[in-house]
Amino acid sequence: MNVALIGASGFIGSALRQEALSRGHRVTALVTHPDRLQPATGLSIVQVDVHDTPALAAALTGVEVVISAFSGHAQADVRGYYVAGVESIVAAVKAAGVPRLLIVGGAGGLEVAPGVRLLDTPGFPAQWKGTAEVAWDALTLLRSEAALDWAMLAPPAHIEPGERTGRYRVGTDALLVDAKGDSHISVQDYAVAMIDELETPQHRRARFTVAEALG
Repeated sequence: MNVALIGASGFIGSALRQEALSRGHRVTALVTHPDRLQPATGLSIVQVDVHDTPALAAALTGVEVVISAFSGHAQADVRGYYVAGVESIVAAVKAAGVPRLLIVGGAGGLEVAPGVRLLDTPGFPAQWKGTAEVAWDALTLLRSEAALDWAMLAPPAHIEPGERTGRYRVGTDALLVDAKGDSHISVQDYAVAMIDELETPQHRRARFTVAEALG
């Protein structure tokens, strides 16, 4: 499959890139700093500013699916930068006629009780609240789209480098936890779940989440 990957050199984007390439997909990496990536079979590297909608739409022309691992957590104005970027991505996907958009979400918007988001709980880390809020903004934006075929994959509370097991649990709007209350997945297995969704779509115009398999 011919895939465009926005943010292909980031923490999650790198895992997505590696997983997609390992399965034989053709990946166009859309990045701000091309020098951060090394050439690889099946990989094309394109420098583009996500906020430049016409340039982004041109870079997306001809691809079958867009995966966005776009992040604004390093910016001074996280909310403004990220929301404007997601708006540009959505506009560019539609302008380029790409049939499907997959996007990395956030755990903060997942529910820990009916109507109670993780980010609203007292123990939620203050340093991640801004990023969690903008992920929620992105979900709200996507839900307002009348025709765009999208899916957002929210990680569990903890995602970090680890083992690629190829196994995971799937949920929808509730945070997935184990018997001890932990919510975790390796970034490698998160990437497996996203590329599984790329290859065999199970979620249309919906958010879903994953966590490490039990047992």
